[in-house]
Amino acid sequence: MASAVTLLKKFANVNHCVIDSFEFVTNAANIATLKIHLHPLKSYSDRCPVCGKRCPVYDVSTTECKWRALDFGGIIVELYYCTKRVECPEHGVKTASVPWAFNGSRFTKDFDMMATFLALNINRSVAAKLLRCDWHTIMRCISRAREFLEPDKSKRYEGLKHIGIDETSYRKGHSYITVVVNHDTNTVVWCSQGHNSETLNKFFEELTQEQRDGIEAVSADGAKWIDASISKYIPNAIRCVDPFHVVSWANESLDALRKEAWRDAYSEYTSRKKEENRGKGRPKSDDASAAELKELKAKAEDIKKSVYTLGKAPEHLTENQRLKLEFISNTDKRLFRGYTLKEQLRLALKIKDKSEVEKELQRFFWRATHSRISVFKELAYKIRRHEGNILNTIETQLSNARVESINNKIKLFIRKAYGFRNIQNMIDMIMLGCSKIFIPLPNRGENGLKAA
Repeated sequence: MASAVTLLKKFANVNHCVIDSFEFVTNAANIATLKIHLHPLKSYSDRCPVCGKRCPVYDVSTTECKWRALDFGGIIVELYYCTKRVECPEHGVKTASVPWAFNGSRFTKDFDMMATFLALNINRSVAAKLLRCDWHTIMRCISRAREFLEPDKSKRYEGLKHIGIDETSYRKGHSYITVVVNHDTNTVVWCSQGHNSETLNKFFEELTQEQRDGIEAVSADGAKWIDASISKYIPNAIRCVDPFHVVSWANESLDALRKEAWRDAYSEYTSRKKEENRGKGRPKSDDASAAELKELKAKAEDIKKSVYTLGKAPEHLTENQRLKLEFISNTDKRLFRGYTLKEQLRLALKIKDKSEVEKELQRFFWRATHSRISVFKELAYKIRRHEGNILNTIETQLSNARVESINNKIKLFIRKAYGFRNIQNMIDMIMLGCSKIFIPLPNRGENGLKAA
């Protein structure tokens, strides 16, 4: 039969140490705490936390330090040990490492890993309540876990051939992060605060010249700052502008046209209403001017509420949206013409043959520039500037869909990390969650569980 000390070592998962004593303490709220007093084995003590070498002891703390371990059956578990400082010939005086915790942490390794896994998979408030700690504490656990699981972050840069670049907002007030994705592994390889050439240049500068030369194709939107960095560091890489972004440009142009049409329709309604200068009371049923005024108001309202209708493909419209689109085609020819231009572009970019797409883009350019719609004229010239990169995407079939899906995942992590104080903690969360790293949880085997 195993002794109580042996069982405690198994329950607390504290290896390479000796348990000196233990006690149960209950506070005023009737919450029980198991306090374990221990010390590392001689071969695992007095080691420099940086290089791991055994060093002479500099001094010993007179008071015990505390580490939180994972709860045991709802009972709080705490480890106590009088830490030492060692004098490393290379790194100077440092607090000696302990086998049950990461350097600088007051939580066990198991606690840090469990906190990381929960934070990446469940609501932050639930994770904090379950572990009985602050959310900011969990964010620091994530950073320590990443340092342990991925000590050499440059390994992500090995074998880069096809990458995707995009930015996403992480806070109101134009606060952005730039993300680089490996298309071949569908993982984030780099992430940093900012969205400009200086930010992206940091990524390329971390790569060796051989790694930069190995990048064959880059997918991104048409941002000039991305083009500037690519031209500077990887000029031979194929530049791809994903059709998703091109259709998104068309939707933005169409929405600008919709707003313009709504302003015109509403202005017509208000001016006619002033001209009528109607008195009090309801109009008569046979009042033609009142009926006309009602139609003008309905037109303005329908245009205002048609943002989702105009953004969808015809085959995906509901019956009400189909009727609304038919109404727009009868009442606002200009807005409907913008919708047909958007659809022409969308269908053209679905073609797999490069030469056919090129012909369709030429047709779109002619129609858009002769449409007498200024926003679509601007769109046509914008597409003309990026036409070569768009055709590269058709040829290589390098879609930015993976980047966009990862962006959605990042937004989910950002919502989970709402209220974070340190941007680096959030980046660590993203890098762990958008990778194929496995988190080693206690008693789960060598592989552990996937990060997210």
